[in-house]
Amino acid sequence: MNERIYKICTAAQWRLAEDKGVFDGAAVDLADGFIHFSTAGQVAETAAKHFAGQGDLLLVAVDAAALGGALKWEVSRGGALFPHLYAPLDPRQALWAKPLPLGDDGRHVFPDLAT
Repeated sequence: MNERIYKICTAAQWRLAEDKGVFDGAAVDLADGFIHFSTAGQVAETAAKHFAGQGDLLLVAVDAAALGGALKWEVSRGGALFPHLYAPLDPRQALWAKPLPLGDDGRHVFPDLAT
């Protein structure tokens, strides 16, 4: 599968990763043993389910193909295949990291995922 995948994290987590030169993941990632990613079709539901009402978030885009064999597509929510990275992420592999603000309705406002 060659596509763009997305990680939601706090701005502080991403800044720390950029400073360290490595993103080991958030607490849930560390507990599960892999970094959780979502596809473009999954990321809005991921934000609503796991980050509801949370501000100061970033949406990080990564080319799935660039992650090599450490990226596994595994069955998760609703039987869908989700991308899971079984390695730390080099922040330089991010295509971009954009703010994921809350809208007036309390839902996250996503940037254009195609750019």
